[in-house]
Amino acid sequence: MVLLRHRPVVFIVVGSTAALVHLLTVILLVETLHVAPLLANVGGWMCAFGVSYGGHQFLTFADHDAPVLQSAGRFFLLSAAGFAINESAYAILLRTSRVPYHFLLAIILVCVAVVTYLLSRRWAFAGIRP
Repeated sequence: MVLLRHRPVVFIVVGSTAALVHLLTVILLVETLHVAPLLANVGGWMCAFGVSYGGHQFLTFADHDAPVLQSAGRFFLLSAAGFAINESAYAILLRTSRVPYHFLLAIILVCVAVVTYLLSRRWAFAGIRP
């Protein structure tokens, strides 16, 4: 499949789409419903998770040989760990920085994405090896 030869590019497109969903959800919750940024970040992650998993399952790692339940479970654990790092860094930066909340979140999302790609490829979507 042509997409698989460009796996890092596909990962970036899927990840960017999920990050955009995450960021726009946070902005929507903060600006229209006046939800605190840290709480809105939870909603953003939950909305983005489906986009991220679906995109990686069917596009980025379409050739993987891991069973769906295995890859879904592993990807959820990976995503949840990434979100814990995201939320911790976000809380610290919101308290210590004068940078607007949406810029801080965008920076954090990019940093966590790099680690997510490496772990997704090597673990979450890796099949069972004999």
